[in-house]
Amino acid sequence: MSNGSRPAKDNILEFLVQAANKHDFNLDITLNVKGAVITGTMISAREYFRSLSGTFEDGNDIAQMLSEQLDQAGEVAQNSDDTGANFLHMKDTKVYCGDSKPTPSKGQILWRGKLSEIDGFFLGRILDGSGQEE
Repeated sequence: MSNGSRPAKDNILEFLVQAANKHDFNLDITLNVKGAVITGTMISAREYFRSLSGTFEDGNDIAQMLSEQLDQAGEVAQNSDDTGANFLHMKDTKVYCGDSKPTPSKGQILWRGKLSEIDGFFLGRILDGSGQEE
């Protein structure tokens, strides 16, 4: 790969993201990204932007404006005729670096990442030693 070329996206992962975006379905997935392990539930871009929008809706005027803009971005993503996908969106995300506890370890965490930066993936989520989802 020459210095000027972009990293390739995994065609299968891109297909899964496109399906999630077009049909609004969720899929438990674990990703390898630059040495980190990221586990959670893949969601559509629309659900991601709607959830993100909800974090701003009860705020001041600027927060309200941000909420509306994020909602609109979700609608555009859902209705776009663009056949390619460049980003993967997740909810209930946990990020592992080495053998440490996941970061962050509490709350519903939304995550967005570039498909071209993902090194690998498997379907399903990481469970802790007791068989419970992390």
